[in-house]
This record gives sequence, structure tokens and C-alpha cells, in this order.
Amino acid sequence: MLQHRLLISASVLLLPLLAHAQAPAPSEKADLLLVHGNILTVDAKDSVVQALAIRKGTILKAGSDAEVLALAAPGARIIDLHGKTATPGLIDTHAHIADGGVGELYGVKLSDATSVAEIVARVKGKVALVKPGEWVTGSGWDEGKLAEHRYVTAADLDKVAPNNPVWLMHTTGHYGVANSLALKLANITAATPDPTAGTIDRDPQTHQPTGVLKEETAMAPVARLIPETTPEQERKGILYIQQVLHSEGMTAVKDPDITQLNWDAYKSLLDAGQLKERICVLWHAGSTVETAQHALAQINAVPRLPASLGDGRLLSCGAKIYMDGSGGARTGWVYDDWLRNSTTPDGGNKGYPQTDPAEYRKMVRLFHQAGVPVGTHAVGDRAMDWVVDTYALVEQEQPHPGLRHSIIHANLPTAHALDVMAELQKKYDAGYPELQAEFLWWIGDIYAASYGAEGHSPASGVARAENLVPLKTLHQRAILWSSGSDYSVTPIAARYGLWASTNRQTAKGTYGLHPFGMAEAIDAKTALRSYTAWSARQMFMEDKIGTLEAGKRADIAIWDRDIYTIPTGEIKDLHCLMTLLEGEVVYTAGDSPVSDTTR
Repeated sequence: MLQHRLLISASVLLLPLLAHAQAPAPSEKADLLLVHGNILTVDAKDSVVQALAIRKGTILKAGSDAEVLALAAPGARIIDLHGKTATPGLIDTHAHIADGGVGELYGVKLSDATSVAEIVARVKGKVALVKPGEWVTGSGWDEGKLAEHRYVTAADLDKVAPNNPVWLMHTTGHYGVANSLALKLANITAATPDPTAGTIDRDPQTHQPTGVLKEETAMAPVARLIPETTPEQERKGILYIQQVLHSEGMTAVKDPDITQLNWDAYKSLLDAGQLKERICVLWHAGSTVETAQHALAQINAVPRLPASLGDGRLLSCGAKIYMDGSGGARTGWVYDDWLRNSTTPDGGNKGYPQTDPAEYRKMVRLFHQAGVPVGTHAVGDRAMDWVVDTYALVEQEQPHPGLRHSIIHANLPTAHALDVMAELQKKYDAGYPELQAEFLWWIGDIYAASYGAEGHSPASGVARAENLVPLKTLHQRAILWSSGSDYSVTPIAARYGLWASTNRQTAKGTYGLHPFGMAEAIDAKTALRSYTAWSARQMFMEDKIGTLEAGKRADIAIWDRDIYTIPTGEIKDLHCLMTLLEGEVVYTAGDSPVSDTTR
């Protein structure tokens, strides 16, 4: 195997130390040692050590080479880090990896497309591979990255796919474009009214649908016609993205908004011994009390927290509800008008709730009183206020500390939301933002167009851009958060989020490279903690993962550079050399200098 072919002996270097080490009790001896490293433990003191002693996948000791080597059992495996940096395995607390992996394997990939013409060409290539009448699907397009700076439309797609229905999901997942045949099959015409909590985009002159559909209620008539993913495709998608995660030093993921198909695929892989990630899921709860009751039944049918399957490999972590939509689609629920082109108000558009606010409150109460954590998608400032106030209300009605209800995305907290989150965390261990700094980079150009750029204030006088994803303010207020990618909205690699947390730079710089300013940037140490120790809490696994100290599982990433000392601009270029899950090497880079031997 590659990882063993690249490993060289370190025994000669270790024998003198081993000879003088005091023999530990048999029960304390380590079967795996990492030595000669720069190990960032992310413990409470932010300790940096040379070595780790591990037994049966659990860390026995973090300390000096001599201290760790004293714990070596006969025949112990030794990994020589040769001075390279190790961190806890990185954790993403919001990534749709099951569905995203399927999309990467079976759909048209559009995330790197730079023009409408390029998207059309890729669709044409896919059409040539399928039969007339078969669906063509894809995802990842972003008008902010296209030369034309506009949506893809049905008219664009009709040129190359007159006889195949086409659906291309936007990178945000909150809107997409259908061609004319797909619209016809879904019975969407000029006479079709906008559904509740959804928008059918229309040509301003003809009022005909352009093909762009925003939010679930508008997309559903098309989406329900697309053939369902098979269980085998689902498993293959998970295995594919698992390899990518390993190559990026990532060992745990919170997959939100799952269905029974997703859960069954994870469970199947776990039973087959193929699930080599820690997966915590949120179940799709829909937008009514009835759909919430269905989700609660699914949650009650599997092990409830703190129980897990596979000793911490698969956890059911709660329910997911949508309060509003997207900043990119301008469907988030906000107090001030959304903008077009960063300065022009979007015709009085303040977005809208995805779930009726009163119904949402009943849904949260249902889950809370059943002891089930809730994660609520809330992008806009108005949505955030409603969510945190709902959490505060249900906790006051029936305190249930430790459920860690979360605000997913939490892009634009008001001063009120900050106050309530701080109080919720202090009194109830709830109200945690689950943030995606990568939004500022990957979809930052459409965000700047929608929210505004630095220096622009809407009617309220609140400068939204400067307050977007306010990491420094959260840190100063001692409000804990966890980090993630929202893959496949943004690329899965956590190193991009670490970098975006410290740099707040957009992908193309359409409105300047830093339209959101740098006042809310944080340092690399804080960013790493948000992808490790703090994220472990939102996985309900802080007693097992997130730091490298005695008693924790040996989930470890090894890097070519020290994230604490390199210029922050280089963080996005970090290269993972090796990844371990519970002491098992699950990835080794082909150019890794890290060596491995048995004593």
C-alpha cells in the first residue's frame, strides 16, 4: 500500500530513549506513538507538545518525546512526524456530504464554470450521453462567478437540450434553473402564481418564467419529477466524499437535513465497516407540525443522544427547520430591503419566512419538550431574532439545558440576537451559531451584491456588510460557535474556512476583495478552535474528540505547515500529509515525509 511504501524506519532514533524509559504498567502501554512533531493540542491551555501515546485508538499521553516513548509497548507502531504539525482532526458542523457526494459522481459539475456558455457546453456534453427524455441534472453554478453576471435561463438550456428535461441547482441550494421541457412537465407557466415562501422568476417584459425557481416550494414541482437516488448511488456518493474528507484532514461532519435514504446509507456503510468518518445528522423536519411529528418518529426509531452507533461513528443529533431562505437568492428574511448590485434596493424585497413563524414556534416546542435538539436555518437578521426568541421562550417554559439548539448560518445577528445567544448559552447550553466563513469567499461576490459592501448602510443605518459573519464580535462576547462549509454550497475543505475566517476575502473581488471589511476577522488559533474543540460540542462529542489530550480519541490531521505561524494568506494552501481516525491511518499523501514503523 502507498502509505506503507512511503514509510521509513525511525527505530534507530528511538532506541536510546526507549532503553532509558521507565516501563509502564501493561495496561498503560501504548500500541501507537507519534513523535518528533509540532502537535497543536487545542486543549484549554492551547498546549503544543512533541508527541502522543495512543492505545486502542485513545490518547494516553500528550507530552515530550521522552514521556511518550516511556509508554511504548513491545512492537508498538511509531509514526515519526519529522517536525511536521499535527492538529485534531478537523470537524465540519454543516455539510451535506451524502447528497453532495451523489451530485459530484452523477451530476454535471458547475462550481468552476466561468460563463453561461461554459455551462451550456457541459449540459450539451451530458445530453449526448443520455437518451431523449432522460433527465439531465447538475449543480454548483453561481452568477457571481460568470462573465455575464446573470442567471442561467431556460432559453440558454433549450438550445442544447430541447428533448431532455434539465435541472441545474445553484451553488446555494436555494434556487436553480429548469429548461422549458422541465417547466412544461412541472406545469409551470406564465399563469402559475408564486407559491407561498417561493418565487418563480419572470421576464420583466413578457412575464414568462425564466426557468429560475427560488426556494423549496417553487422548486418542488420540478424536483419531484427527477428520478430518486438509489441506495447504491447514495453509498457510492458517501464513500467518494469520505475519501476527499480524509485527504483534507477532516474526521467528523454534521450532515443536516437528512432523509431516511441518507440514514440508511450511512448505517449500511457502518455495518459493512466502511464508514471511516464520524457522522452526526439532523433530520429534515419540514415546515408544519405534522411533518415535524413525522421527523420525531424517525428520530425515536434510532438511538437517541447520548447514544450512538459504532461507538461514536454515527449519531442522530436532532431536527432541522428552515426559518428563511438565502442571501444569494435574496430570499432571507430581513428588516431592510435586499440590494441589487450592492447599492440598489431590490424593489422593496425583504425576503420571507420559509416556515410560518407561529407554526415554527410550535415545531420547536414539540422537539424541545421531547428532548430533541433543533438546528434552525436562519440567514437574515429578522429570521435570527425570531429563532433566538423562540429558543428563549421554550427554555423558559420548560428548561432543558444541554440540547444545544443552534442557529444554522447565522449570517447577520442583530444586537438583540447577540444578547439572547449569550444568555441562552450561559443559562441553557443552547443558542449556538453554526457559521460558514467560506460564504464570504466562495459566494462573497453575490453576497456583496445582496447585502451591500463596506460603507453602504440601508435605511436603518446599520452597515450590514461589516456585521456579516461577525466572528470577532462573537469571540469578544464569549459566544461560542462552530464552523463548516455548507458543502456543496462551498468546497468541502476546512482549510478554506480557516483562511476565510482570518481574511474575509471574496473569490472574484467584483465589489473589492474585502467588501465586508476586516474588522470581524479572527486569528488562526481561534479559527482552528472553531473547527475542532467548539465543533466537537455541536457534535455532542466534546468528551471524545476536538482536542488532542489524554482520554480523547486519536482523530488526528498532520500538515505540511504550522497554521499558527504561517502568514494567514497561506492557510488556504495547507497540505494534509496524513489523517488518522481513532489511531487508524485512513490517508497518506503521496509526498508525505512522515514515516511509520514498528518497533
